[in-house]
Parts: sequence; structure tokens; C-alpha cells
Amino acid sequence: MVNCCGLVTIKNEPVPLKSVAVDVRVQGHVATVTSTLLYVNGEEHPLEAVFVFPLPGECALCHFSAKLGDTEVVAKLQDKQKAREQYDDALSSGHQAFLLEESDQSPDVFQMNVGSLPPGESAAITLVYISELAMQADDALRFCLPAVLNPRYTPQEMDRSKMATVTSVPAGMVPYTLALSAHLSSPQPISKVESNCTLEPLVYLNADETQATVSLSSGHVFDRDVELLLYYQDAHKPTAIVESGQDSAEPGSLMGDPVVMLSFYPEFPAAVTSSLATCGEFIFVVDRSGSMDCRMHSGKDAKMRIESARDTLLLLLKSLPIGCFFNIYGFGSRFESFFPKSKKYKQKTMDEALQKVNGMKADMGGTNILEPLKHLYSQPCIPSHPRQLFIFTDGEVGNTKQVLDLVKLNVNSHRCFSFGIGEGASTALINGLAQEGSGHAQFITGTDRMQPKVMQSLRYALQPAVKDISVDWDLPDGVSVTTLSPPLKVLFHGQRALLYAQLKGESSGNSEGSVTIQYNLLEETVKNQLGFCLKPAGDTGVTLHRLGARALIRSLEVEERAGGPEAAALREKLMQLSLQSGVSSTHTAFLAIHKGSGQAVQGPLLRRTIPTPSFSGDVWFRWTQSHVLSNGSNGRNGLFNGPKSPNGQNGPKGPNEPESLTDPLLQLISLQKASGSWKMDAAMAKVLEKSDDELAKLMPVGADKAVWATILALIWLYGLRLEAQDEWQFVAMKAASWIQAQKVGCVSQCVQAGNALLGCQLQQETLGL
Repeated sequence: MVNCCGLVTIKNEPVPLKSVAVDVRVQGHVATVTSTLLYVNGEEHPLEAVFVFPLPGECALCHFSAKLGDTEVVAKLQDKQKAREQYDDALSSGHQAFLLEESDQSPDVFQMNVGSLPPGESAAITLVYISELAMQADDALRFCLPAVLNPRYTPQEMDRSKMATVTSVPAGMVPYTLALSAHLSSPQPISKVESNCTLEPLVYLNADETQATVSLSSGHVFDRDVELLLYYQDAHKPTAIVESGQDSAEPGSLMGDPVVMLSFYPEFPAAVTSSLATCGEFIFVVDRSGSMDCRMHSGKDAKMRIESARDTLLLLLKSLPIGCFFNIYGFGSRFESFFPKSKKYKQKTMDEALQKVNGMKADMGGTNILEPLKHLYSQPCIPSHPRQLFIFTDGEVGNTKQVLDLVKLNVNSHRCFSFGIGEGASTALINGLAQEGSGHAQFITGTDRMQPKVMQSLRYALQPAVKDISVDWDLPDGVSVTTLSPPLKVLFHGQRALLYAQLKGESSGNSEGSVTIQYNLLEETVKNQLGFCLKPAGDTGVTLHRLGARALIRSLEVEERAGGPEAAALREKLMQLSLQSGVSSTHTAFLAIHKGSGQAVQGPLLRRTIPTPSFSGDVWFRWTQSHVLSNGSNGRNGLFNGPKSPNGQNGPKGPNEPESLTDPLLQLISLQKASGSWKMDAAMAKVLEKSDDELAKLMPVGADKAVWATILALIWLYGLRLEAQDEWQFVAMKAASWIQAQKVGCVSQCVQAGNALLGCQLQQETLGL
């Protein structure tokens, strides 16, 4: 009889993964993450444990090992197909084997196989990866340890047999623990560390506060992605860091030569950030798959993802400049657009779009983002109106690489801003869309509100960007440079770029080099020159080498997938680069074999699948149903290990009709006209909590009712909702511009009367008038 003591599923199947311990080493903009997973076989038969889990899509996985008692077995990176065959051979021969590989479809999904673990034995599995830290709008660096891996939708035309099977449970039912500690080191002082999880106090390790440690509080529940926000002083200072090559590597190879990393984070003057375009084609692509009917987070009063998306579209539609063009797509297993082609933004088209937004539901099946992208890219661009694409999705996509290849192919026709909604959104998809589309990525997790982040990206889309970026090297004779990163085309306010390059050759004398980064911003040319030592002293490690290799590997993978006569040569180059650098790729896998007695396994080899936390199914999702496959008439097919909800989608049934707006801020914004004005009517009076008589009595003599209503709206926003200015800033700018265009003489009197009516003390200049 199977021993069901300890951690078990509700089907009384033992869970062999007991704990995960994570050590994070942050150096400036880069983190090295070491994860140790403890497996214990408490059953009476040998078993194979299979764990499909997320890692950051941009990370470089570079080490995998297993410790069995006092014996450590370090895995070797090799051809993926050969590694799989050797793994199977090892198990059939009675050996213990460990296999770690990247998904063929998405670089942020990995599968680990722990094979033939005998009864009563334990194994500590260690994997190491290196990752860049993303820059946030408030100058914070974001480290994210992804815990949530929601099931990925697989389009019908894809081969499901090649997909890694994701098994998930509700976030609160994860049967293993997490401990995390971080050591931080930065050239600039560390100001503070914030998190979506409870932390122990930050401890500084030196007087200048450039080194510190922090850890998760004891008793942390592993029910969400762990996010750390790191704040440094002088965040905009550009840097050039050189890492010497490995003595054991062949001279002239990537690992044998020095590698330099450039950090480039331009600071925009206030005059630039306040300069906004009044033209453009804005296309909003909104996920309406069943998983969008899940809650934004597990806390109290959490909105459904689709509800938050509707509120966000309301804000966006009210914030667009008059005269631009726009359209909205909804997608799931199929897709539909509000208009056959983008319409000019005016009152009539805005009203039509808002009516459709109010009726949007998460009722379109699976998450097939490829088809709507193909359709909109087939539409001709509008002259003098640059195309700006905003994509909202919870990222539960199985064909990530296909989607990114398509965006890259069309990068010259648009810019792409992406938004990952909820826990478990694919980092590879969301970051990749922005990277390949020369845009900006945002993640909305935990209790984050979607609206401020989306409006921030709208500001980026309307602001001038850094363009015509060039990188010029000044190196001694005998030294040349080979760039490892893709060319940098554009940077927005709040965006940072890390560029990698290999320094080749030898200098007979001078050991110093420099690089000049030049770019244009609003017709002005800006230059930054950085000096660096070609051969730094001491052991500098290989972190930058591996990140540089990772950047080059990803570029080569895209070229290879494009096909053509060079595909075979590219595959060979990819394989050599991956094996030389020790960084995994789509063609390689880590394999470790511990040779035992050589006797074949006696009795059945049990297979145990380790679940990851998921928010896809919300509270109704039951672990006993976690292997049900959806492939119904709604178009869902492929990889989704979760049941249908009562309405046939992968989430709980939402309301029959969209809920009416309950937030007074959204109520007020919903009443604004496309021109930027408001109408004085009963709905406006209700938001202001005043009677019609009060509004009429205090209106200055001779004032226009629309001007009066619009000034009252501005006073209400500035006086009562200043904390949400990020959300209504464009609404207010349109209102102020409309008032100024009326050229009326009673603005001052209206402001004074409005202050008295609403109990505020605001100046005309504060309101932008």
C-alpha cells in the first residue's frame, strides 16, 4: 500500500517536491539566481517527478546539478534530442537521471525530470540562471521570481504532443514552501527595497550603503510571483562594465575574450516629457479569452480582469487626441474588431466604441493572439499617423515564438506596447512584444491598478522618443568589437537599454578604451562618452559573457525560425554558442546521470507531476480536475489542464451584463465629450453631489454652461482626486485646451465660483487654464 503520509494531493498522491530555496545575488542591473529544490520519495516504489515551471523569459540558464547524499552530479549541456534519449536509457538501466530543458514554444517555460528516485531517498536539485532587471517608470529595478504558471492555450494547428504539460492548482494549495534571500550590490547607494510580499528589514552591509541584504519573512506562502523593487541613487548615470574572459577558453571565442556591458538610461528634460503628439493610429488589442474572467488578484474586492480592461479602455478612449485614428480588437479562439478599419476619433466614433466596450465579456474561448495580429498587420498604415499598438493579455499563450517572430517582421510599421494582466502572465510574451515592437512592457500584478500603468504607456506613445541611436567605439590598434545585442532603434522616457559587445584582439600598449553613445531627441543631438579598462584585474566572473551569449542566441533563434538556406548553418552556430557559453537554448538541454547498480528498476516506476500555483481557475478550480483537457465547440484546444467553468470557458462565470461604473472618477470621465468638454446635466450634478439648483445658482452671469461644467470637472479632479492624476492627466489636458479654444472671458469667475461650490482653493494656473 502506498504511504500517503506528508504532503499529498486531495487524491492522496504524494508530492515529492518539499521545498524551494532561492538565493539572489544582485550586481547593479543584473541578478544571479540560485534555486535549490528538495525532492523526497516517501513512497514504496521508485518514481519520476516532472515539474513544469516558469523562469523569466530573458534569463540565461547556465547551471544544473543534483546532490544525492554526499554525492553531487553536475549536469552537462548537450543536444536536446540526444539528452532526452540518454535520459530514457539511464532510467531503463536503473540509473538516476536529471533532465532540464526549455520549452520549444516559449523561452519562459522549463521542464525538469527527476528520474528513478528510489523509495526513501532524497535529491537536492540546484539550477542557476542570470537575468537582467527591468526598469520601472519610477526608476526602480524589478526582480521577479515567477511562481505562477497558468496553463497555456495551444492553437489547433500546433502539435500538442510537443508541448510541456502544465499542471496547476489554486494559489493557496501549493504543497511546497519557498524561502528567498537576496544580497544586493550596486555602484550607487541603495535607497530602499519594496515588495509585493512581506520582507524582513533591509540590512546595509557597509557605510556607503552600496551593499545590503533582504529576505522574505518567515512563513511566506508560495501563492504568487515574488517581486522586489530596488531603488538606487543616480539611476540615470550611464555605465560601461568590462568582464575579462576565461583563461581556460579558446582565445578569440566569446568566453575567451573580454565582454563589455553598456547601461543606457537617458533622462528626458521636462520640456520633452510635456510635449505630446496630436496624431497617430491607436489600435487596442484586448484579450477576451475565458481566463480573463478571473480575478486580478486573490485579495478582497478584486475586480475581474475583463472588468478592469473595460475601465481601462474607457480611460484610453477619453484620453485620445481629437483627429487621431483608432480601432479596438477583441480576441480569443477567434477575433473581431469594432470597425472594419481604423476610424477617425470624434464624438460619433467614440460613442460607438464606448457602447461596444460596455458589452465586452470574456466569452471568446482560448488565447490565440496570432490571428488578430496577422489581420491588423495586413491593414495599410495611415499616412502621417504613426501606428501605436496596445496589447492587453493575461499571457496564457502557447505559441509565443510564432507571435514574436510576426511582430519583429512588422516592426517598421508600428510600435507595440504590451500589458501582462494578473499573476502568471508570460514574461517571454509580454517583454518580447515590447522588445520586438520597439515599445514598452508593463505587468499588472497583485493589487496593482491597470489604469495608471496604461496611461503611462500612452504618454510614452505620445511623447518624442530617443531616435537615431549610434554606438561608436574608440579602441587601441589591434582591438576590435563585435556587438552581441540587436541594434537599438528607439527608447522611450523611462526605458533603459543594456547592450553587450565582445572585445577581440590584443593591444600592444594602451589598455583603455571608450565608447560614445549618440542619439537625437527633439532634433537635438546628445552624446554620452564612457571610458573603460580593456582588461580588468582579478576574477570578474562570466555573468556578462553569459548574458551576451543569451542575447546573441535569441537573435540567432529568430533568424533560424525564418527558414531559408542558412537555417542549418544557423542551427549549428546556435548549438556551438550554447555549448561554449553553457547557456541553454531551444536546441540544448542539461542532463545529469548518477550511475547506480546498473540493475533495471524493479516494479512500476511511478510518475508524479508537480503542480505550480495558478490563478486561471480562481476559487472554483479543483485539484482533482487539474488533468481535464478542454477541447469543446468554443474553440479551446491543446494545452489547458483545467476544467471548463459553467459557461464553457476557463474561468468562473461572470455577470450577465457589465457592472455599472461605481467609481465616481470613472463616472465623471465617462461623461466627458471627445472634444474635452462636459455637459451640465443631471448625470454631472450627481457625480459632483450637487443639486441642479445649486449648480445653476452659482454659475457666473454670462458664463457658458459647457465651460462652467468643464471647469467644475477640472476643479473636482485636482481638488478631490489629485492622487489619481496619472489616470486622468490626458482628460484634464483636453479639457483645458478646449476651454482655452472657446476664448471666453469668464474663466476666472468660474474658477472662483467652482472653488466655493466644491470647497477647494485651486488657482487658474493649476488647472492648466
